[in-house]
Amino acid sequence: MPKRGKKYQDAIKALDKSKMYDINEAVSLLKSLPTANFDETVELHAKLGVDSRHADQQVRGAVVLPHGTGKTKKVLVFAKGDKATEAEKAGADFVGAEDMVEKIQKENWFDFDVVVATPDMMGVVGRLGRVLGPKGLMPNPKSGTVTFEIENAVEEIKAGKVEYRLDKTNILHVPVGKKSFDEEKLQENLKALLDAVVRAKPSASKGQYLKSITLTSTMSPGIRINPTKVM
Repeated sequence: MPKRGKKYQDAIKALDKSKMYDINEAVSLLKSLPTANFDETVELHAKLGVDSRHADQQVRGAVVLPHGTGKTKKVLVFAKGDKATEAEKAGADFVGAEDMVEKIQKENWFDFDVVVATPDMMGVVGRLGRVLGPKGLMPNPKSGTVTFEIENAVEEIKAGKVEYRLDKTNILHVPVGKKSFDEEKLQENLKALLDAVVRAKPSASKGQYLKSITLTSTMSPGIRINPTKVM
């Protein structure tokens, strides 16, 4: 394992590894840990009591965090005509159709964070499945990125909408803000995300749904949150 720096070692000493904290305590503790010389991203990692190999136990969705993520996302919209104009007015960074497909394929261009498409453009966007899919950039109706409500979709993303989806080990990894955020903003973002995840519980999920929850920042060790105090 790589040798950890002094700040990380100091952070480890400040943690009681045997303890599980409530959300407010966890945020307060995270804020008190030594800080890196850049504004660290704060992330939530939640292991769920589902089996994502089964279609009826998938957990995927999106939520607008009350205070955003601290990062303004670049949005690419696939649309034509009035919907393309709507996207531009809403603040999309890039708008196009076949021309954007060509740019991505020929130039290996990925200067965007989120892709939105109108349903009638999915045949065109589908040509990019092999390159957008592995990067988690393929538009999806469940996350609100395949829609005719282009203005609303772009504005929500710009306002701090985050997507959540299970990885192969049934864990969600979602950014919830920056370490420079005050405690109240981080707490409210965390609660909004966890509320959305709880509401997304599949009916096929049996037993304990929230198995474990960990709060981290880029350079800090994980802080365990008590799942029983969330639901």
